[in-house]
Amino acid sequence: MSETYESIPNELRADATWKPTPALEAEVVELLTHYPADKQRAASLMVLHAIQEAHGWIPQESVTWAAKQLGLSPINIYEIVTFYPMLRREPFGKHHLKVCRTLSCALGGSGELHQHFCQRLGLKAHAHGPQTTKDGQYTVEFVECLASCGTAPVMMCNEDFYEGVSTARADEILGKCK
Repeated sequence: MSETYESIPNELRADATWKPTPALEAEVVELLTHYPADKQRAASLMVLHAIQEAHGWIPQESVTWAAKQLGLSPINIYEIVTFYPMLRREPFGKHHLKVCRTLSCALGGSGELHQHFCQRLGLKAHAHGPQTTKDGQYTVEFVECLASCGTAPVMMCNEDFYEGVSTARADEILGKCK
């Protein structure tokens, strides 16, 4: 019996070049060994993290592939991708600037910090969600708590963490990114 999968009402960005690498395929096979055969759906989030780690984001084509690996319908994977904000639905820039927006940071000036980054990089400060510069170098995003409320405002550039960031310090951080 041949399996058919329903197409999904997909607002995810397509990437015709996406293809699972042998390393990704091996990683997913290994991941699935940690789950009982009848409970592999539970591995969905881990499989999506593996795709994102390998590709940088979750393209439309990878949703169908992940569903086939897990024996699910693509809509089941699509629901997860569109629910969790840490799963990227589009390519991010080489430098991912995450500015904390929770209360302590907001009171400490994170709104102004976010606006400063957007202004410097030609992005819209009031747009919803992550924004990436046209050259693909920077993505600026407001994020939830980065766990340093006493040193607000805080931010991250990729995996580097910064506390008490002023606009002058923000310019220094951008300077290091070049």
